[in-house]
Amino acid sequence: MQATHEELLIEMKKLTDEKRATSNETILRQHSKDESHHSPVLPEVVVFPNSTEEVSSIVKFANEHKIPVVPFGVGSSLEGHCIPLQGGISINFQNMNQVLEVRPEDFLVKVQPGVTRTQLNQALKKYGLFFPVDPGADATLGGMAATNASGTTSVRYGIMRPQVRDLEVVLADGSIIHTGGLAAKSSSGYHLTGLFVGSEGTLGVFTELTLKVYGIPETTVAGRAVFPSVKEAVDGAVSLLSSGNSLARVELVDEPSIRQVNMHSDTSYPEKPTLFLEFHGNEGGIAQDVAFAEELLSANGSEELIFETDSIKKAKLWEARHHLAYAFKHGFSGREMMLTDVVVPLSELTGAVVYARELIESEGLPGGVLGHVGDGNFHSILMFDKNSEEETKKANRINERIVEYALSKKGSCSGEHGIGIGKMKYLRQEHSDTLPLMKMIKQQFDPNNIMNPGKVLF
Repeated sequence: MQATHEELLIEMKKLTDEKRATSNETILRQHSKDESHHSPVLPEVVVFPNSTEEVSSIVKFANEHKIPVVPFGVGSSLEGHCIPLQGGISINFQNMNQVLEVRPEDFLVKVQPGVTRTQLNQALKKYGLFFPVDPGADATLGGMAATNASGTTSVRYGIMRPQVRDLEVVLADGSIIHTGGLAAKSSSGYHLTGLFVGSEGTLGVFTELTLKVYGIPETTVAGRAVFPSVKEAVDGAVSLLSSGNSLARVELVDEPSIRQVNMHSDTSYPEKPTLFLEFHGNEGGIAQDVAFAEELLSANGSEELIFETDSIKKAKLWEARHHLAYAFKHGFSGREMMLTDVVVPLSELTGAVVYARELIESEGLPGGVLGHVGDGNFHSILMFDKNSEEETKKANRINERIVEYALSKKGSCSGEHGIGIGKMKYLRQEHSDTLPLMKMIKQQFDPNNIMNPGKVLF
């Protein structure tokens, strides 16, 4: 039997305590949205569990009463993942934010889902270790695993999925499972850890994560290379990737985006397509790699090359890149931001980026192209007036054409943001053969469809 709002709140307070379950309107509004352009929807109640056992009891009650459950980290997702489309319970993990165990000899760390990327790296620093996946936002590790996030360092260290060694998951019936272990590899059984990573809260709720970590590199060098065109910048990035050097990041920022960076970050970079670079390794090896990179980038038309070793200057350079979305938001106040996210084979990257830039210009919307061009993943930032039917159609049209272009080149409709609400139709296009199997898996794990309903599949 469906519980009323009042009964639901009373029960959640019993399962946590009086102060950790609420239907306060301000808190409901905070949990009704993420950083996407999708419309907010209020949950019925927000709960703040302290333990796996509390999460289990919450989910079990929800399943018995067929109440939707939506996990919430810091709300930095970009495809509406934590919007509670059907109301129900929003589970906020801010109290489950402990680094539980560091195993330096195994290069592993065990964390609760509410730990953020920055918090984890602060805890790891004294061990000489770091966690490399860097999506830009200071997201929670639980949310990053749920969306299979990546970011600026994926060209060297990989995306989120291969970093996750084990997950503790609360399933829809309240049962608690572990999907992996501590060993570096296993050939036993199906790879359930990989299945849950990227499931966007639709198969279960993560309550612990065991993650792979890395030694902090002896030396890092950051750089900036300016090009006359997007095509030459992308070609330069591809040439670096083929050289086998110690490249750890290679990010493209196009001309309109550099203009926003300068206005927002008080910089004076040349307003031309630019690659932001970083190399990780030992001092001698990096010196050789940087020298070779200079030759390659110059041969591809680079007009300006600057490399930094000073920690403050490196931080300033990457701050400009990471804050780019906010630079557009602040520069076009009153407009909504749509952030596209596709990935193509590297051989198709130049054409895809040029096509996206031409689309934006032809539609006349403010926007830029940026991305982790080292792994074929790029984004278009589109600023549109949500109250204008014409501009909304333009933004949707650009997004649709970029996705269709990527799919036509055997790429993917999402490189790191996930499917969420906005890309379900593209998932059907990309995985038409296997979508029925995905739906069977969802129904097996969550027969009552309480786990983040309305996302990914249905």
